[in-house]
Parts: sequence; structure tokens; C-alpha cells
Amino acid sequence: MTLPRFLISLSLMLAATSSHAFDFKTVGAAPVILYDAPSTKGGKLYVVPRGAPLEVVLAYGDWLKVRDVGGELAWTEAKGLSAKHNVIVRVANAKVRATAEDNASPAFSADKGVLLEVLEPAANGWIKVRHRDGLSGYVKSNEVWGI
Repeated sequence: MTLPRFLISLSLMLAATSSHAFDFKTVGAAPVILYDAPSTKGGKLYVVPRGAPLEVVLAYGDWLKVRDVGGELAWTEAKGLSAKHNVIVRVANAKVRATAEDNASPAFSADKGVLLEVLEPAANGWIKVRHRDGLSGYVKSNEVWGI
């Protein structure tokens, strides 16, 4: 393949992937190892705990290039992730409200770093979530990461 044809192909592929919405997966029942390359022979970077959301940037066979809450990019095996959707609280003392309104009564508060399960997708700047203790409510989408 000539260089101009390669560049055109690459441009089309990048344009197609950039038009998609963010794709988030959640670490499954066991923690996953993140690597510097799409292989178990690659360097091990760190371990992500179960339930943590990861943004899928690229798929390569059975491997996914992912971005974590800190913005770091790495590779992990796709089999370790699930379609369940969790988010991480990004702010201190996020108010999870009974309804999707600023003046609604608080259902509970969640500290920075707490995992919440997404029950309903974002609408009008709010996401319906559930804490692992069973409490549920609405949190502002700009106070969490993973959507």
C-alpha cells in the first residue's frame, strides 16, 4: 500500500471512530491488570479494582486500549470487563438527590472516589445511580466520571 493510500485509510478510520459516543465498560468480578502493550508479555503497569469504570478507546482482537479515571492509557484483556455501567464520584461530598432537581432533598452523599451503578443514562445533566448499599437517586453528571 502506498503512503497516500495508507494515510487516506487511516484518516477514514479515525473519522469513523471519532463520531462514536464514549464507550465505557466496568471491571468485572475480578480486578484487571493494565499493560503497556496488547499482550500478557507486555509490561504490567497497575491493577484496576473490580467495579471501576474504564473508557474504551480502541479494540484490538481480544484486547482493549482503555483510559482510567486519571486519564492514563493502557491495555487490558476484554474478557475482564463487563457491560455493567458504573461511575466514580469526582468531587468531595457529592449530593445524590431524590429527584433530578437542584432543590430536591438529598437521598445521600457520596465522597470522592465512591463507585455508583448507573440505573438510567444521563438526561438534562443528571444520572440516576445506586450505591452498593442499595440507596439510589440522581447525581449531576459533571460530578462523576464514566459517562
